[in-house]
Amino acid sequence: MSHRPVLEGLRILVVDDEEDVRRGVERLLRGTGATVAGAPDGETALARMEEAPADVVVTDVRMPGISGVDLLREVRARRPSVEVILLTGFGTIETAVACLQAGAAHFLTKPFENARLVEVVERAGLRALARRRPPTLGPDGRRPFVAVDPKMKDVLAQVARVGPLRVPVLVEGRSGTGKELVARAVHESSPGRDRPFLAVNCAALPDTLLESELFGHKKGAFTGAHRDHDGLFRQAQGGTVFLDEIASMSLPFQGKLLRVLEERRVRPLGADRDEPVDFRLVAATNRDLAAMIARGQFREDLYYRLRVMTIRLPSLAERKADVPALAAHFVERATHDLLGPRAPVATFSPAALEEMLAHPWPGNVRELENAVQQAVVAAEGGTILPHHLRLGATEWGVPDEDLSYDEGKQRAVERFQRRYLLAALDRAGGNVTRAAAACGMTRAALQRILRSLGVDRADFADDED
Repeated sequence: MSHRPVLEGLRILVVDDEEDVRRGVERLLRGTGATVAGAPDGETALARMEEAPADVVVTDVRMPGISGVDLLREVRARRPSVEVILLTGFGTIETAVACLQAGAAHFLTKPFENARLVEVVERAGLRALARRRPPTLGPDGRRPFVAVDPKMKDVLAQVARVGPLRVPVLVEGRSGTGKELVARAVHESSPGRDRPFLAVNCAALPDTLLESELFGHKKGAFTGAHRDHDGLFRQAQGGTVFLDEIASMSLPFQGKLLRVLEERRVRPLGADRDEPVDFRLVAATNRDLAAMIARGQFREDLYYRLRVMTIRLPSLAERKADVPALAAHFVERATHDLLGPRAPVATFSPAALEEMLAHPWPGNVRELENAVQQAVVAAEGGTILPHHLRLGATEWGVPDEDLSYDEGKQRAVERFQRRYLLAALDRAGGNVTRAAAACGMTRAALQRILRSLGVDRADFADDED
């Protein structure tokens, strides 16, 4: 992960008796956007936690007085939601096991790479933010937006600015990023919020039907037109008309739409005169309209009419800070819709959260929602593990991240290991000993790999039977 300010609002406490190391880690972690404080020992850390609770604690293991492991146990006893990351220059498997069993979020051995520490802290911080901050409520109370990531906060700020202006808005973004939700938010911020919001997918209708849908028609205008019909432009009556996939319109129809926008009048099919209309237009596209203009596929004059104000929606890969909070929202909704209002809500294992944060999400928010839905059904109200998400279909594709060959290979191997071993554990009913035997390895070897992958051992049994 890069040093993006994705942890705004998060509180981190760095604990180390070596002042130079502590201050260096503090400076490094401030690049995440979090508020970072320091403590020279465990006693001071506990006192500061009482005064100003932290969301993430990064602590050395060997310190005079209260050790890092003892501090971990004390922090987890007082505040179980705090994510604790341990750093040590004397790493052993036994120490790592003890820390993970005590509830550590991660265990890093010194010397560590700065980028690796930032990555571990960011992921722990995102989990903490997802628990602490609910998604931003939408106009219908269904929580359509998550505004943890700064890029999405910028989008919501744009919506608040353009909403009251009643000018055309063009929403740009890849499929599945939530363009209609943004259009609805613009409508709810506009003076016509109490008027209709009417949406149509331009790619779903041929020109004739699209013209009838938008402009209306008179009785007898075509076969099946048994009565007059007001189109959406007339029905809006001061509200908003949302045209999705505007790039799919033919050039002749683009000309008709341009005339409506310029004259604020429409002529229904079969009519002999124009009728006035009053609506606010929001259009959306997942294509590059400027490139289409260059190829003669989209009218330049219409383009400039549509993009008086433009809102660009980031892909989910560009707003990874929102993934845990979105997943938490979707798991609640999927549980209610698929299993019933009284069904227990599944929880995500740390490994599942890691898997979601590492996934490139080419299908964006829609893909995440689908993955969570199938995971809810597979987990049956229990803990969602990585293999429940079934994200392996795209794991061998070219990563969106700027990785070297060796880094990409290592990432792919880790994903294979995680998915293969968790599937084996699932088949073994969660029993580590039986899963190891089925994989042709010792229990200790399986445990070592699980620890290296950051898999929570508490999700599985570890008995000999």
